[in-house]
Amino acid sequence: MKNLTLLLVTIFLISCNEKNKQTEIKSMDETKIDIQAELASIEETRAGFQLAIKEKRYADLRNYGTKDIISLTPICGTWEEYKRLRNEPVGSFSYDSLIMKPKETIIVSDSIAYDFGTSSVYYTNEQGEPIEIEDTFLAILKKDKSDGKWKLHREVATTNKLEK
Repeated sequence: MKNLTLLLVTIFLISCNEKNKQTEIKSMDETKIDIQAELASIEETRAGFQLAIKEKRYADLRNYGTKDIISLTPICGTWEEYKRLRNEPVGSFSYDSLIMKPKETIIVSDSIAYDFGTSSVYYTNEQGEPIEIEDTFLAILKKDKSDGKWKLHREVATTNKLEK
């Protein structure tokens, strides 16, 4: 009798556990991601970031990145001059604008996406001449839980040209 009771309790527990797993799977399937809405939201973030630079609202740029953002910019050629002037402005230096040209944006989940493409930074050098420098970037975006906005979390940029 003990063995029969033990067997019935075990079967009951296993069957309850299987039902719970099925419920979890069904719940996950029901939370579909609206890819078009998420892509539009990422584009809104990108446009806001570019506009803040163009309008020289540099203090606002932190609103477009996570608190623990890491961004690696190119470390050679024309980028060195730009970074030197950005850190120690001289003469007519001005960070004029940034134009991002994404080639691929992938929504990985409801809170992670990545953006791959090229960008151009426009600035005025110390002699007052307009300069354009380009890069290829890969950015990881995270959706902020507090405001639901996509933010830059990690970025790596290179001077290597994107092959077509």
